[in-house]
Amino acid sequence: AGGGKKKKKKKKKKACDSCDGAKNPSDILLLYSSGYREPRDPAPAKRQTTPPSVPISAQYPQGKYPGGMELDYTEEVMAAHRCGSEEKRALDRASSDVYNEFRRAAEAHRQTRKYIQSWLKPGMKLIDVCEHLEDTARTLVEAKGLSAGLAFPTGCSLNHCAAHYTPNAGDQTVLGYDDVCKLDFGTHVNGHIIDCAFTIAFNPKYQPLLAAVQDATYTGIRVAGIDARLGEIGEQIQEAMESYELELEGKTYQVKAIRNLNGHSVCPYRIHGGKSVPIVKSSDATKMEEGEFYAIETFGSTGRGVVHDDMDCSHYMKCFESRHVPLRMQRAKQLLNVINQNFDTLAFCRRWLDRLGQSRYLMALRSLCEAGIVEAYPPLCDVRGCHTAQYEHTILLRPTCKEVVSKGEDY
Repeated sequence: AGGGKKKKKKKKKKACDSCDGAKNPSDILLLYSSGYREPRDPAPAKRQTTPPSVPISAQYPQGKYPGGMELDYTEEVMAAHRCGSEEKRALDRASSDVYNEFRRAAEAHRQTRKYIQSWLKPGMKLIDVCEHLEDTARTLVEAKGLSAGLAFPTGCSLNHCAAHYTPNAGDQTVLGYDDVCKLDFGTHVNGHIIDCAFTIAFNPKYQPLLAAVQDATYTGIRVAGIDARLGEIGEQIQEAMESYELELEGKTYQVKAIRNLNGHSVCPYRIHGGKSVPIVKSSDATKMEEGEFYAIETFGSTGRGVVHDDMDCSHYMKCFESRHVPLRMQRAKQLLNVINQNFDTLAFCRRWLDRLGQSRYLMALRSLCEAGIVEAYPPLCDVRGCHTAQYEHTILLRPTCKEVVSKGEDY
């Protein structure tokens, strides 16, 4: 069995202190900030069923949805000014409709993952897990064209694979007791995306790995804020992550931050909004700005801490700034029309094309990629035999405070 140890040179909290957080970390951010305010959430008018079948809008018919965790910005002078400023409160109110759409998508994400966490067990086929999760999320967010639905395919990357894996048709991969599975899925309302992920590990020996990545993600959330420099955020994330060790089969591994994976800003209908939040120290002096939205995500590994493209591709996304390119292949034109109508610039996968009744589309899809209209996102893997973990939350840099809009009781 694995145990969590801390390097002696790092005088931080012990890994064993965070193991409880790996199981029930609902209060871990409170350890980092005294400037916490419990949002005044409306009470749901209808109770959710099991399995979930009541859409979020039916639970909150007044159209006001539960808020996320609100945190003051870390600098006391800034926090006092922003919280007490009538000008900043007015700016907050001016964006209330946008925040409300984020919160509706976030509540759909929370209720979906709560149900999936209670339902998931070893021995299930990953393709069944993904399809059941996606069907649940579509029901709760009331998926309808491009106005609401899933923001990107469900990632269920296993072990050494860190990201961008979802089963294609015919994939019979089964979730095992000793697997470390990253469940990464997104919901959106009018293009306002909730990008949020967690890691499942049935075997408790992996809990120190999960605790390290949770600590790193919450560290990133704590130090993120208006005027925060992206490179300095990465430095603190790395310090938190790499202060953990994990023992497996009598061998001790340092948990390494995967240095070529990042968090990112989020824009309407654009999952990667243009700014990257590194998870290792860098010289990037770019600052976060008021009114921006970010996905703070970190990845830890017992391997090299570097990922590369591997395995069959399943994830694709139309390039946000792609220009008109004449296509010779008629099938490619038809497929592009399907992509525009159903996904536009949101990510999609081959299973979703199958679901729409598309067939024999691989050559056309390859043609769109070669033309620079669509980009392929293959699975990203560290060395075989290692294990990776991921945690992620979406945060809103509001004028008055920082809202961890995707936070729930689970993490």
